[in-house]
Amino acid sequence: SAYRWLGVQGRVALNPFDGLRAPQAPQPLPTALGVDDAVQLASYAPEAAADPVLEARDRAMVELLYGAGLRASELTSLDVQASGQADGWVDLQSAEIHVLGKGGKRRSTPLGKAAAEALRAWLALRGQIAAPGEAALFVGARGHRVAGSTLRAMLSARAVAAGSPAHVHPHMLRHSFASHLLQSS
Repeated sequence: SAYRWLGVQGRVALNPFDGLRAPQAPQPLPTALGVDDAVQLASYAPEAAADPVLEARDRAMVELLYGAGLRASELTSLDVQASGQADGWVDLQSAEIHVLGKGGKRRSTPLGKAAAEALRAWLALRGQIAAPGEAALFVGARGHRVAGSTLRAMLSARAVAAGSPAHVHPHMLRHSFASHLLQSS
């Protein structure tokens, strides 16, 4: 920039640094949970759940975040049934999750056995708190679509209760999913 300024001032005819770019600082790899920590978090079940319905919901959400590598927004936008208005849905018969990802791109991801079991347990109880006509797969205590902030707070509290060593957030489970998938070939 000094030579550029000198050129504008007419003090130098040639900028020896013209066309050179400063080196980029390396980007750190995203933080991921270890396999044991991720499994411990996914299988965590409190001894005495304050609300068994919300506990079933929370377990299903953690299983889908880690087991399918979903983004938080993809998880919270899932609907119970496929429809023209649905951004995403789960097809239990074919064991697939259909989501609308970044850039409006549709993709399908497999649904693992543990996630399918947790989801079935949640669906059996969902009607107890879901508002009439609510399309959302995951609903909060008031019966409407769960918010991203609720998801983050639940996951953080659940990780602490499960004894996870790091501050856990939804995207960390996505990174863990990808890392563990690569490690297992």
